Order: sequence, then C-alpha cells, then structure tokens
Amino acid sequence: MNDKLRQLIDSIAQPDGVAASAASAHLDQLTKPPGSLGKLESLAIQLAGITGVDKPEFDRKTVMVMAADHGVCEEGVSAFPAEVTQQMLYNMLSGGAAINVLARHAGADVQVVDVGVNADVSHPSLVNRKVRMGTSNMAKGPAMLRTEAEQAVLAGAEAVAEAVKGGTRLFVTGELGIGNTTASAAVVCALTGLEPEVIVGRGTGVDSAGLTRKIAVVCRALDVNQADANDALDVLTKVGGLEIAALAGVILGAAAHRCPVVLDGFISGAAALAARALAPASAAYMLASHASDERGHSAVLRQLKLEPMLHLDMRLGEGTGGALSLHLIDAACRIMREMATFADAGVSDGQGAAQR
Repeated sequence: MNDKLRQLIDSIAQPDGVAASAASAHLDQLTKPPGSLGKLESLAIQLAGITGVDKPEFDRKTVMVMAADHGVCEEGVSAFPAEVTQQMLYNMLSGGAAINVLARHAGADVQVVDVGVNADVSHPSLVNRKVRMGTSNMAKGPAMLRTEAEQAVLAGAEAVAEAVKGGTRLFVTGELGIGNTTASAAVVCALTGLEPEVIVGRGTGVDSAGLTRKIAVVCRALDVNQADANDALDVLTKVGGLEIAALAGVILGAAAHRCPVVLDGFISGAAALAARALAPASAAYMLASHASDERGHSAVLRQLKLEPMLHLDMRLGEGTGGALSLHLIDAACRIMREMATFADAGVSDGQGAAQR
C-alpha cells in the first residue's frame, strides 16, 4: 500500500461520543415522548457523532458520481452496450439524468468524475481523474494493476477533499458504468465468501438466460483470479472496477474529513465493503439510504450491519436512492435545531408541572 493511502486510512478517527451524547440529551428535552421520532432520533445522534457537532447542519451536499467502463462487458453481461456509459455521462453532465432531477429536488450538487471511461470525454463540468481507459476483462485475468486500484481509491478521496474545500460536509455515493453490477457482485463474493448465485442480480435488466450467463462469468472471474479476501486492494485489482475503487476512496475521504457518507445501492455497497476492509473505522461514517431491488443488496447491508432508510424497489444507481434520503437527513437536522424544548414551550415533561 502506498504512503498516501496509508496516511488517509490512518487519519480516520472514531466518532465523537461527547457530541453524540449531547444530541441524545437534547432530543430527550424536546416536546415529545422520549424516542417517539424513532429512527430520526438515532439518525440525528449518529450525525452528531460523525461531525462532532450536536446540532449539525449541511448547507452543501454533493453526490459524487464516479464513472468508468468494464472490460467484462465483452462477455455479454449487460442488457446495454458499453457505449451507453459515455452517452449517459454526457446526459448527466447536461443535467438530464435521474440523479440530476433528484439532487436538484434535495438541494444537492452532482459532481461527475471520470476515473475510467473508455473514451476521451470532455465537458466543463467533468472532473478528469482517469486512471485508464476502462478495466480489462476480469473473466480472463485481473481487471487492473494494483497500482491502478490504489490510484482510483485516491482519486475518489481527492475529489472529496476538493469538495470539502468548497464547503461540502455531506456526501452521497453515485456511479455510472455499464457492467458494474457484475464487477460489484464479484467484489462482494470475494470479500464475503457468499456465493454468486445469492449475489448476482439482473442489473440493467438481463433476462433469465442473461442472468445465468452473468453468474457463470462472475464464477469464472473468481476462479481465474483467486483474489485474497483479506486484502481489499487485491480484490479491487482482480475483480473490481475503477469506479468501485474510487467510491471506496470517496467513503474513506468522507470519513477522514468527519463527513457523513450516504451509500446508494448495490454498487456503493460493494465499495463500502472494500472501504471497511481497508479502514474498519470508516464504517461509523456510513449511512444506508435505501434497500435496492438488486438481488445481492440485502446481503451486503447485512454484512455492513446497516439499516436502509427507504424501501422503494429502486435499482437505477447513479446515487438516486441516496439523493432521496437527503430529505430525511434534513428532517433529522431540523428537528434538532428548530423543535422547542419543554422549557422553551412551557409544556409539562411528564415528570411534573410544566417547565418554564
């Protein structure tokens, strides 16, 4: 592991227990029965611990969309051709993708980062951190070099650092890349030991024959590469994707800056497993936005010990589920800042007379 990545991992601290306790105490003073706001309260306490502020506020939120192509597409694992990555990239940069709509609604920015699109792409809003022109076909050998996997992780972390300088204090993981559910499934299987038949899903909507082929491809990639389950970088190198590695870097970078990182769906979950393997402390900074309809996502969430905020049968990716969950995060923060205490409102707290 190179020195920059090691320093990044070592800079991740545990959440602030004092701030979390202060948030919990404040919630108990608000004009409601204790715990009656359920998961909004636990969310508020977690956000306080992450940020070190008992009443956090996120004026600027950014969906970090990492984009890359996958050599494994030549195995016919997707319902769409690989060229769609580039086409959707320009659609996203023009503001026409689902994530653009949902991010605008949530008051969040969308930052698109090219870490491995298999084309020369250029746009004023595109961040170019290209490591290489897509991965190699993991069904025939390693997807990339170890140094490239490290570079992709650092690209994600560096994109976060730049956004933090611009005022962002909360991140959502997003991605774009035809073939990435195949690579994500391989990463999940390699890290957890779960069987491809349990994890591989339909992705872009392949039919039953396509699903069978996709499972076989993941099995072959795992067999050919023999990735080391105890070495997340080896897993990313052999069966990962450049955007998956970069998303792991986004998670690590957010944790290093004491920023919450909202995980989207299955692909983000694969990246989160890799990030946690690299830096166990990063798990405390993760929030699960939704339960994806992609088959393996529920197993990934169980592995991460995370409960999703939403169940909407979504499986688009891009960060769409993460963007929708921002409304709940804003609600939890507003409760902390705007709701009256018993003393403020002159309402009895159930322990005696009204407090004044």
